[in-house]
Amino acid sequence: MPEYHLHSPFSEEDVRQLQAGDIVYFDGLLFGIRDLTQIYMFDQNHEPPVSLAGAPCIHTAPSLRKTADGKWQKICVGTTTSTRMNRFTPALIGRYGVRAIIGKGGLYKDSLEAMKTHGAVYLAIVGGAAALETQQIEEVEAVHWEHLHPEALYQFRVRDFGPLSVAMDSHGRNLYAEVRDEALRRLPEIYRKLGVA
Repeated sequence: MPEYHLHSPFSEEDVRQLQAGDIVYFDGLLFGIRDLTQIYMFDQNHEPPVSLAGAPCIHTAPSLRKTADGKWQKICVGTTTSTRMNRFTPALIGRYGVRAIIGKGGLYKDSLEAMKTHGAVYLAIVGGAAALETQQIEEVEAVHWEHLHPEALYQFRVRDFGPLSVAMDSHGRNLYAEVRDEALRRLPEIYRKLGVA
């Protein structure tokens, strides 16, 4: 599988070169978002206080500590399942120019269509790898909308963040759907071998 080391924010060319199954690491900017962050943006009509253009966004509600000097220290930054946030993704990509969504479990067809149209990808992260993710975050640069913490808008700087698998690409491939379809194709033969009617 091809392996890419990118720098964020990403260009459209950066993500259009990626194919489902590729492995990605990147340095630079990463935004953390979760359900409440996006409800605040889209359902309650609050514009982000910082540009998301070209950025990757990770689905997370991190454990952070605010120090006496007002800075934020990382404790643990894990990743959550993406599907329940699918309804926000087409607008994140189309309206705000987000180039990558990072999470677990994938997204649905309307998000894949937005990826094809605008040039974005879904990057799957290894479940249970919060300790590694946390090490790869060099700094919490800012916490926007602090009143939403732990579901604020987090601005991280990362180095060698990954490995991430391109699970949905800008060419219309979705590895989650392909695995499901292959499993369904094999199911009758499996049943036959098991002697199940």
